[in-house]
Amino acid sequence: MAASAIAGRQMEMMGSRAQSRAESLTARNRELYEAQRRARRGPTPEVFFTKHIDNSRIVKADDPERRREMRTFTSVMSVLFVLVMTYVWQHFSAIEIGYHVEAQKMQVEQLREENRQLRLSEAQLTDPGRIDKLAKQLGLAEPQPGQVVRPEGGDPNAPVLAQANAPAMQIVQ
Repeated sequence: MAASAIAGRQMEMMGSRAQSRAESLTARNRELYEAQRRARRGPTPEVFFTKHIDNSRIVKADDPERRREMRTFTSVMSVLFVLVMTYVWQHFSAIEIGYHVEAQKMQVEQLREENRQLRLSEAQLTDPGRIDKLAKQLGLAEPQPGQVVRPEGGDPNAPVLAQANAPAMQIVQ
């Protein structure tokens, strides 16, 4: 309770300080106004008239040096912009190509693994013992001599003489 009473007194003191300060500012402004009024010439008050100024017909003077500076600045900034954009393009292209290379490497590894699996499967399927076992299960037997007939009509066991034929040359007259 005592604390709230102290806080209330402090608030009253701050309010009275603000009020006294406002009164002192008002009094000071009144004194300044009176001093300015006494300093004026004659008993007539000052009258101010508004004057409308039309600046629509004013043309800015051409400054060739400023124009040259602006052209130089613009050209330098354009070149700088092109260089920065080229760098950015190359950077992102390099990143994109890196991702593409990694994807291709993964695809090559996948194809190698698939190729290895297919070779293993081929080796298992072409095993002569496996083929012989499947043939016997199906009731097949080895062919007897003379049972196989070749379309050429020759003896399959007969030796073959190797021949080399030179291409015929034509004489042009």
